Amino acid sequence: MTDCNHINAGRRGVLIAGALSATAVAVPGVTGAAEAAHAAAQSGQAPPVLMKVGLNVNGQRHSLELDTRTTLLDALREHLHLTGTKKGCDHGQCGACTVMLDGQRINACLTLAVMHDGAKVTTIEGLGTPEKLHPMQAAFIAHDGYQCGYCTPGQICSAVAALGELRQGIPSHVSADLNAAPSVTPEELRERMSGNLCRCGAYSNIIEAIAEVAGRPA
Repeated sequence: MTDCNHINAGRRGVLIAGALSATAVAVPGVTGAAEAAHAAAQSGQAPPVLMKVGLNVNGQRHSLELDTRTTLLDALREHLHLTGTKKGCDHGQCGACTVMLDGQRINACLTLAVMHDGAKVTTIEGLGTPEKLHPMQAAFIAHDGYQCGYCTPGQICSAVAALGELRQGIPSHVSADLNAAPSVTPEELRERMSGNLCRCGAYSNIIEAIAEVAGRPA
């Protein structure tokens, strides 16, 4: 019986060692990262560098003191509590965080707030209100251009800016003549909105909504 217990204990040891080895291979650098984190905790980390930033958001001036690593998206959501702008991929790939910065659309997750001192920012909250919708907001509702609604704020901000680009004559990758004013075609709209993903698949309704607004001031 003693020999059997010894054998079982030995087998358990081998299995545990094997599992730990497999984990170390599957997640390289975990041990090193843990050691680095422990060393940093022991030595004490430097405090964040703060900087004063002034932003004109939706027509209202805000003075903030932010960690220089704070993205524009986090400044809007966490410091100004404008949560209409959504955090999706946080890598600039989904477009959920699209806002307009000095009239140009931008992925708010890819830029630091301190880079835009004095800038004018327009978020979905600044386009319209429930009592007085922006034409693009009304068109998205009329054409059912959303399902879950998570991407909708970014879609709407991007659509408004895209129509502004068309009015300015800015060509896209599908513009046939770079010297001619681009036309409001489904191909142009799809190309200009390609940076905004809709996981629900409401793309055709979104294009219909934008096309309707294209004939009106937006």
